[in-house]
Amino acid sequence: MNNVIDKPFYFAGKTYNSRLIIGSGKYKNFQENLVALETSGAQIITVAIRRVNLGQNSDEPSLLDVVSPEKYTILPNTAGCYTAEDAVRTCRMARELLDGHKLVKLEVLGDQKTLYPNISETLVAAEKLVKDGFDVMVYTSDDPLVAKRLEEAGCLAVMPLGAPIGSGLGIQNPYNIRLILENAKVPIIVDAGVGTASDASTAMELGCDGVLMNTAIAEAKNPVLMASAMKKAVESGREAFLAGRIPRRLYASASSPIDGTFF
Repeated sequence: MNNVIDKPFYFAGKTYNSRLIIGSGKYKNFQENLVALETSGAQIITVAIRRVNLGQNSDEPSLLDVVSPEKYTILPNTAGCYTAEDAVRTCRMARELLDGHKLVKLEVLGDQKTLYPNISETLVAAEKLVKDGFDVMVYTSDDPLVAKRLEEAGCLAVMPLGAPIGSGLGIQNPYNIRLILENAKVPIIVDAGVGTASDASTAMELGCDGVLMNTAIAEAKNPVLMASAMKKAVESGREAFLAGRIPRRLYASASSPIDGTFF
């Protein structure tokens, strides 16, 4: 970028070039997922341990046969867990399947209709996992106080929702996201709610460190083309944030001021 040095997207001991994280659910097959991943430029792919085979079912195809752990960071998540106990057990299973892998995405859901996080159970699980040596990235509500509490519990990245999971509604409360960003000392990654490229760009323009998405790409009419759009949106949104937007004004401001004109 011209005359701008961006801080690295860094966590769990590794620096990433892409600030986009994509999922592995809802694709037609593993191959479509791989092509979308390659096109998106993402270096991290999150995997629901309860839904996607990483070897726990030896008689079924494994995602790892298609998506190389040597090339991509596999981010196991606890999607489908509704208690802290289930979430912790799932993370431990992932660690066994991935030969001691410590980086996990924690989510503990409150109900099946909204898929909003159960914050009390999330906090319990986060504290247990951190104590157990995991590097925890945590899905949460857009409550600034909760986000800070999860950071204080030792989570290495906090991931507030932009809108309900899979809703495609976009960033519904940008003001709360900004409050979270103002007080954070760890990466803030919008997780859930993105529907199209402008939503991803909005998240990045707010100053978020990254965006995680699954449904927005996987359920698009053309997932690979949407993956390409999301890559550009995240990059352009980040550049716009670094550039610094003009302030919003109630009245017009002429592009060519009259001061200094000849007549």
